[in-house]
Amino acid sequence: METIKVGMADLNIIENNGVLVTLGLGSCVGVALYDKRKKMAGLAHVMLPSSKEIKNNSNKAKFADSGIEVLVSKMEQLGADKRYIVAKLAGGAQMFKFNSRADVLKIGERNVIAVKSKLKNLGIKVISEDTGGNFGRTIEFSSNDGSLLIKTIGYGIKTI
Repeated sequence: METIKVGMADLNIIENNGVLVTLGLGSCVGVALYDKRKKMAGLAHVMLPSSKEIKNNSNKAKFADSGIEVLVSKMEQLGADKRYIVAKLAGGAQMFKFNSRADVLKIGERNVIAVKSKLKNLGIKVISEDTGGNFGRTIEFSSNDGSLLIKTIGYGIKTI
């Protein structure tokens, strides 16, 4: 079985008996897209909600809006059909306590909202998620069955 690591602000695709792994999702969101007909899995490690708010936005994988678009496009180029792609989400934690109420600090929550908005805009349904909280996650996404294994420190292991 092939395993591909997906780094921070990165994305990748795997088919046929493979696993995509990303480590240490805190406020970042792991966007796992799956086409069961093709047994194709795509994973984006999204760091920030919008490429439009940042001047240095050349790395499209870093942002919810552009990263998901690139991932879907690459999956379609490899034969996936957007009508059959479903999404699973993990991450979006609030890793640190802030004394202010400033929304700008709630990156995890804003990432989850931006990811869901972009997926809805593309007509891709979120079928399960493990988001929020105040703890990190490491995820493993299987192209065999679309299962998303989530490992946490102190909160156990689960599959969605």
